[in-house]
Amino acid sequence: MDKFTTLDGIAAPLPMINVDTDKVIPKQHLKTIKRSGLGKVLFDELRYREDGSENPDFILNQPAYRQSKILVAGENFGCGSSREHAPWALLDFGIRCVIAASFADIFYNNCFKNGILPIKLPQEIVDELMDDARKGANARLTIDLAKQTITRPDGGVVKFEIDPFRKHCLLNGLDDVGLTLEKSGSIAAYEEKSRLAQPWRWA
Repeated sequence: MDKFTTLDGIAAPLPMINVDTDKVIPKQHLKTIKRSGLGKVLFDELRYREDGSENPDFILNQPAYRQSKILVAGENFGCGSSREHAPWALLDFGIRCVIAASFADIFYNNCFKNGILPIKLPQEIVDELMDDARKGANARLTIDLAKQTITRPDGGVVKFEIDPFRKHCLLNGLDDVGLTLEKSGSIAAYEEKSRLAQPWRWA
């Protein structure tokens, strides 16, 4: 997956609480195992009317937020089912960071495995960032993962915490496969040792 080092972009406000994964990507779009193309159905039931036309009231349909890279969300974001399509859809749309006071555990873990940075912050700080995000095209946030900082539009800096191992994985673009490949030398050495000790098993 792509490395996450720094991110500078428009932040979109989504103050709804308990946004579940079916809201993020409805079940009828889970038939594919491809990660591309899901951005167009992100928040499908919120973004589109029944006739398929865009809902102009939804935040990501508004001109200032169509290129958003960051989502400032309500608490308990990503609750519901464990579908990995939810982070896939966010990533395909272009969102690489979600900021909220709390996340559902499975969604939170899935974000890290797919190159998205979920940031947990106290609700009062999230509220301040939500106000920043409401500034439209001026709602640019800069996230520095190495320093664990968010720089607000007015230049103020917010610190955030992250598990060191997950930070390492994001900075280096390591998903589960990448982590395994990091150990390829040790794996090859073990297999060679096993081949020499039990040659009949390798015949």
